Amino acid sequence: MKYSNILVSDPEIHPMDPFLPAEARFLLLGSFPPPQARWSMDFFYPNFRNDMWRIMGLIFYNDPEIFVQGNTFCKERIQSFCIEKGLALYDTAVKVIRGAGNASDKYLEVIEPVDLAWLLDRLPLCKSVAVTGQKAADILLQVIAGDGFGQQLMLPLAGEYVLFHYKGKTLRFYRMISSSRAYPMSLDRKASYYRKMFTELL
Repeated sequence: MKYSNILVSDPEIHPMDPFLPAEARFLLLGSFPPPQARWSMDFFYPNFRNDMWRIMGLIFYNDPEIFVQGNTFCKERIQSFCIEKGLALYDTAVKVIRGAGNASDKYLEVIEPVDLAWLLDRLPLCKSVAVTGQKAADILLQVIAGDGFGQQLMLPLAGEYVLFHYKGKTLRFYRMISSSRAYPMSLDRKASYYRKMFTELL
């Protein structure tokens, strides 16, 4: 099988366990990690050119470099921050085939999506789920429309949310913009979307 004459890779299983602090009130889901050759740390959003941790630093500390340590991110500092803020992390796909040898969502074929119910069962205090980027949003809409949820949701505007239900709880589904450098928006502008969401949640 080929995409645009690029050989498709073998299936990949998600290389990380979900990060699920016991007191997490908020679940942030990307699409799938980049190839490990592009990692600068062994944690979520590991590509040093991804701006997620700069966005978080700018919002909460007015310092986009607070999680930067040399040419990588400080995993321990990020994990402590996530625990303090009640932030759980994972991705919307757990098994994929890459149509190109890079981090692009464009050629990402999802073989197995995330088990959202399994995650939420382990996050009893969670009241909101946010996805970073269009691919993650599309995957999660399909998950929520499937078994265990059975709810057809409209895709919210960027930075906005819709409500869904699980086991008697009402949760928010936020659609956030991508933190990738490939997304054509300044760091300050990206941070403004995330700042609005966290202002509503925290």
